[in-house]
Amino acid sequence: MPEPDQHTLARRKDIIAAMRDIIPSPGGVIVDDDQLRPYECDGLMAYRQLPMIVVLPENTAQVAAILKYCHTNKIRVVPRGAGTGLSGGALPMADAITISMMKFNRVLDIDWDNRAAVVQPGVTNLGITRAVEHKGFYYAPDPSSQIACSIGGNIAENSGGVHCLKYGLTTNNVLGVEMVTIEGEILRVGGKGLDQAGYDLLGIITGSEGLLGIVTEVTVRILRKPETARALLLGFNSSEEGGNCVAAIIAAGIIPGGLEMMDAPAIKATEEFVQAGYPLDVEALLLVELDGPQVEVDYLIDRVGKIAKDCGAVYSRISENEEERLLFWSGRKNAFPAIGRISPDYMCMDGTIPRGRLSEVLTGMQDLSKKHGLGVANVFHAGDGNLHPLIMFDANKAGDLEKAEAFGADILRLCVAVGGVLSGEHGIGVEKRDLMGEMFSIDDMKHQERIKMAFDEDQLLNPGKVFPTLHGCGELKTLHAKAVADKFPDIPRF
Repeated sequence: MPEPDQHTLARRKDIIAAMRDIIPSPGGVIVDDDQLRPYECDGLMAYRQLPMIVVLPENTAQVAAILKYCHTNKIRVVPRGAGTGLSGGALPMADAITISMMKFNRVLDIDWDNRAAVVQPGVTNLGITRAVEHKGFYYAPDPSSQIACSIGGNIAENSGGVHCLKYGLTTNNVLGVEMVTIEGEILRVGGKGLDQAGYDLLGIITGSEGLLGIVTEVTVRILRKPETARALLLGFNSSEEGGNCVAAIIAAGIIPGGLEMMDAPAIKATEEFVQAGYPLDVEALLLVELDGPQVEVDYLIDRVGKIAKDCGAVYSRISENEEERLLFWSGRKNAFPAIGRISPDYMCMDGTIPRGRLSEVLTGMQDLSKKHGLGVANVFHAGDGNLHPLIMFDANKAGDLEKAEAFGADILRLCVAVGGVLSGEHGIGVEKRDLMGEMFSIDDMKHQERIKMAFDEDQLLNPGKVFPTLHGCGELKTLHAKAVADKFPDIPRF
């Protein structure tokens, strides 16, 4: 992480006074170490750092005033949502103001005609569905942490969930945002309209991990709840057979509402925790959900059942009612805490691969498990190839954290090597920052950094995240004519 700026630390009392002028309400500025402790990390608890100050603004004007002050005085800023992120994206800095957005927790407007909801960024993911479900609507992206994670954090990381195979990730369901830049300028991008003119700034903001600005309002798409939804549990004697079944279902032109996979360690841990009725004598378990009109769902259930049988399924069970369907999903949704019951610590990775390489990667992960001497349980979005290996370790045992980090890095290198990417939904943060070179060339990263500089030339917003080394704006403007001529010799020169 960047070294703390001593000049900023020397001005801490003045900065606290300025923040209290902007946020006069009690509890709006947190400065005591004991009260700062809950903010020292996000869901990636291996890395911790007390923030210099935490502020909890209550409206957009306060956010704008804070950022304008920070820009004028060259003070670093770390945006924070609910703190459930798993890549260290909200890791504080010793010389930075952490801005918590959790007082922005209201649903502002529900537009049934345009099927859109306008909410503040501190509203939980599940809170959006709760606000619209009485009229048969819901918000589609559903991370496992949906009961706690905020929609603002979902936008920062472009979060997914178990139903994103069919209905898309956050970027496919966000229609517009209000965002405050580091200069304190309030921007509105997108809206309830079907499409917006000009550059796709909304696409850049979604998944930008707090490097471009702070979102203060969100407009999302809400969908009609499907008429029918049923789930199948399909068990296989090997992960290879399970992976082949995933590929066969998609190849048949069937796009399930959800298509999840768990390996034997994850199945055992989850069943002991939730008692969802999962079979314990299989090596791989698929959870397949089909939704839509009743006649379509019944037809697809039969087709998927036949595909699974042809792929070697040794176990098959279909949910008979809504209660049983939710029980099936409760196991998958609680897989992470289930692993937490059997391991002192775990590190959740997040790589995405082509579906056709699934069996190869799962086998490779078992080899890496032996190499590093740590266990791994696999719970993942099989339909879109988004893997979530859970590396089990004991942080109190000397060297275990380092082994877990090395194991995780090797898993992500494997994902990239087979044609995948470093992250499907958790973001880069600090966890994957130093692996960016595995996927991107220096030129690739410089192009991304230019976008960062256009929004935040002084690198004050969430520094130390995503980019291994953030270059100065002047350096990024440099273009050597000879290098271009060597790369494109056929272009005429004048």
